[in-house]
Amino acid sequence: MSGRASNGREDGRPLRIAVLMGGASEERGVSLASGCQVAAALREAGHEVACVDPVAGVVPEEDEARILAAGISDADASAATWGPGAVAAGLRAANGVLRDADVAFLALHGGAGEDGTVQAVLQASGIPYAGSGPAACALAMDKDLSKRLLRDAGVATPDWMVGAGAGELAARRLGLPLVVKPVAGGSSVRLAVVSSAGEAEAAAERAADSNGEAMYERYVKGREFTVGILEEEALPVVEIEPASDFFDFRCKYEPGMAVETAPARIPQQLAAQLQSVARRVHRALRLQHFSRVDFLVDEAGRPWCLEANALPGLTAASLLPKAAQAAGIDFPALCDRISRAGLQAGLR
Repeated sequence: MSGRASNGREDGRPLRIAVLMGGASEERGVSLASGCQVAAALREAGHEVACVDPVAGVVPEEDEARILAAGISDADASAATWGPGAVAAGLRAANGVLRDADVAFLALHGGAGEDGTVQAVLQASGIPYAGSGPAACALAMDKDLSKRLLRDAGVATPDWMVGAGAGELAARRLGLPLVVKPVAGGSSVRLAVVSSAGEAEAAAERAADSNGEAMYERYVKGREFTVGILEEEALPVVEIEPASDFFDFRCKYEPGMAVETAPARIPQQLAAQLQSVARRVHRALRLQHFSRVDFLVDEAGRPWCLEANALPGLTAASLLPKAAQAAGIDFPALCDRISRAGLQAGLR
């Protein structure tokens, strides 16, 4: 790619797009798979694409097939220890490609790619990008802060507490079984459902952040749903039926470990309610362009919002693309719309 395009690029003509993928987080493997599939879809839509790994610089196109063949695993968890310096170095190495692009498409998950850091760098550099801004990404990533905002907005979310070594207290306050997870993270990495205070303590040690704190959340028994948002509109509801007790990393990324139905076979009234709440969550957290909001509906039929994803998974088999497909939007068209939304926002 060479030479930044003119402002006329938002009129439907092909774009020069830099797809950011990989990065330094526990979700690196998911991000690499997302990024390579997004790149292929954007090329299918007629765009010129270059892939950029924020910790390694420009990814040669011939490497994309190798990355896809490797599949998704949680073996890249050690990437979270690479630190912000590695991210800054990778972005500097790819500076020419980023500045030549009309828009950056962020297929990053977790860490500096989803907490607003990379977004702030792009924004400061004047590079348009698709997705939410730095503040919104930071809010969505921090589950404690986002749940506080959701509660203030009148959105039901399971009771929770955050602390260090607080398994026994959490079990007393929130009851058992209990969900234990990182305060900031995604893809259900280091998430556990425990049935005793002792198990909660052990799970919290695995989930703890640099301050030694983990999140403890009241367990809600029910059906799991998710609602994608595309350009402020709610997509069809997707129901998730995991093979295990909850939608963990294996169920999300191993074939045959979950049944995902789009659109969900539920009453229209419930579907409309979930979509309405998802839009409210999207607005409350100031998310932009696209997001995905996850719910549990308890045995009494009451929806509980679990979290919002500022940068949800974007492989062709991921939940947001499945919801878009149910709305008649195929994967290349979805990636094209997200890219153009980012470009138009950058031109304003």
